[in-house]
Amino acid sequence: MKRILVILLSIWAFASAPAAIVDTIQVYSQSMHKYIKAVIVTPDKYSSAKELPVVYLLHGHSGNHLDWINKAKGFEKASDQHNLIIVCPDGGYASWYWNSPVDPGSQYETFVSDELVKAIDAKYKTIKDRKGRAITGLSMGGHGALYLAIRHQDVYGAAGSMSGGVDIRPFPDNWEMSKQLGTYAEYPERWEKNTVINMLNQLTPNSLAIIIDCGTEDFFFRVNENLHQQLLYRNIPHDFIARPGIHNWPYWTNAVKFQMLFMSNYFNSANIK
Repeated sequence: MKRILVILLSIWAFASAPAAIVDTIQVYSQSMHKYIKAVIVTPDKYSSAKELPVVYLLHGHSGNHLDWINKAKGFEKASDQHNLIIVCPDGGYASWYWNSPVDPGSQYETFVSDELVKAIDAKYKTIKDRKGRAITGLSMGGHGALYLAIRHQDVYGAAGSMSGGVDIRPFPDNWEMSKQLGTYAEYPERWEKNTVINMLNQLTPNSLAIIIDCGTEDFFFRVNENLHQQLLYRNIPHDFIARPGIHNWPYWTNAVKFQMLFMSNYFNSANIK
């Protein structure tokens, strides 16, 4: 009888434990003239909250808005743990989160950093200030998060990257980037100005809280290490994590926990939570 009681109490405790709420919305993009989906994770205490910080979490090449929820099982617990909203937008198959000068149907810089932010602020109880917003992502999304945050420091206060393509120039024939920018051989100036490592002149010390994470066996490790060294040279404070790992979901499922902790610490230090 005691054993049955213990089992029942355990089931009740599990069932009554706080659980983040996962929803999917559609946001109309005026710049691309179409609706774009986004997964929204709100904490269990959302209904009683006044306003909450938001982390925008970007997917990688060939992914979509469902990647994080389907492939990093349990990551949504960070919403409850840190009492924040997580937004996972669809960034297109190979947009790299640029406003493409080649494809008018791929204007994801405008969508993510303007149209989506405004839509989330209008629909949810958010802190409508850069100190209440952070952005991070994996691979193509790691590039996208740093790229967007550097270009829109009035929108985001913190940025992160997991296995990010933070220097696109060594990969001119990869991941359909030429469809967005034109070929490197024909339009080198586009590639030079749209790669994260060449944008550091836009940063000043502590203007943006930054965390970078990449596995030491990842094909993007060298460009991430170079970015780390360039940030050090410019006296730009940042966290840099390098540990054994490759370019895969087991690595990112672990890495996102550190990213969310970093963002939560940033929000707490900004005294907005």
